Amino acid sequence: MNEFDLKARTWDADPAKWERARAVAEAIKTRVPLAPTMNALECGCGTGLLSFALRSRLGKITLADSSDGMLAVLKEKIAATGVTNLTPVKFNLETDPLPAEKHQLVYTLLTAHHIADTDKLLRDFHALLTAPGWLCLADLDTEDGSFHGAGFSGHNGFDRAELAAQARGAGFQEVSFATVFRINKEVGGQRREFPVFLMVAKKG
Repeated sequence: MNEFDLKARTWDADPAKWERARAVAEAIKTRVPLAPTMNALECGCGTGLLSFALRSRLGKITLADSSDGMLAVLKEKIAATGVTNLTPVKFNLETDPLPAEKHQLVYTLLTAHHIADTDKLLRDFHALLTAPGWLCLADLDTEDGSFHGAGFSGHNGFDRAELAAQARGAGFQEVSFATVFRINKEVGGQRREFPVFLMVAKKG
């Protein structure tokens, strides 16, 4: 059982997570020409907060995550609400082969900094998209390691210029960034703000 399995049952109890998902969803709505005909994929979906916030503007949405605990909560939410356009699937971005299905939109929230090989991740996202297609990647700006603390093995956020160069290297065009949220978190007894950006990039 991984850390996200352990956190799944109480994940939605934090109002800040709902606020963060809504903020990112609104930013996506203003930057991407969403349509009810669009086939979308959320990678690292957790309990589906972001996809629930976007579902009325999209067609079929596949929600992928590697955490059984998160997917169990997500399935319960889908059953309870009667939503028909959300489909959960178990998928590990780092180890599983890419599915054959292509999507017009791929989006992710605070997932990329957990993935070791960013170049491969961006190439995989490019491969999962149709042309034209859109990638929306929301994550942390570069920070000093305080966000996760000691023992975290992922990225301490991203430098926007470096990530933009990596995205272009993976084949994306029209790469842009905007700050869309600020996470307020206690670190060492003090409140800290961690900016969250949204990178939007186009394929084709």
